[in-house]
Amino acid sequence: MSGPELMLAAALLCAPVDAPEPVPAEAAWPAVRAAVHALALEWQVMDPRETRYVFANRADFAADLNLLRKRVAELADAPKLEACKWLPERRAVNELVRQNRAFRCELEARRPWEPDRADLLHDALREVDRLYRPWDALRDAQCDFYYVTVRRAALKKVRDAIGEEAFAAGRMPYAIPPR
Repeated sequence: MSGPELMLAAALLCAPVDAPEPVPAEAAWPAVRAAVHALALEWQVMDPRETRYVFANRADFAADLNLLRKRVAELADAPKLEACKWLPERRAVNELVRQNRAFRCELEARRPWEPDRADLLHDALREVDRLYRPWDALRDAQCDFYYVTVRRAALKKVRDAIGEEAFAAGRMPYAIPPR
């Protein structure tokens, strides 16, 4: 892949959504498609499995380009998948999510029997649900069969929920409130 082709691919991907672009000539199409695929994969705005149908046909050039442009914009500040390496792995995440949901069920079951503690139980349920959200997003991020874009969006949710510093250090919150 030559430098000019990659520069063209970068210009195409970084332009605003719906900015008009002429469809590449048939002779140039294979090189343009290869360059856009290569850059979109490197930038993690396209999953390798999508190369079969994104930019597969010249007739879909504008629609496919807008799809990738939207992703470039939406994932501009999303962590790369490499972040998954310093966060808990999927098996551990699944167990912690299971514990969170079991604790939530326990709290729900207590509500009818402890009406005098309704406010306390309500607050505890809200806290359990708040703790659930980053773990649920991390579960999606650690799921290898999800597309790279879904996983990066999930990593963004995790980072936004726990904060930049905790995310960078790989420190997740408790899955259930300490008792």
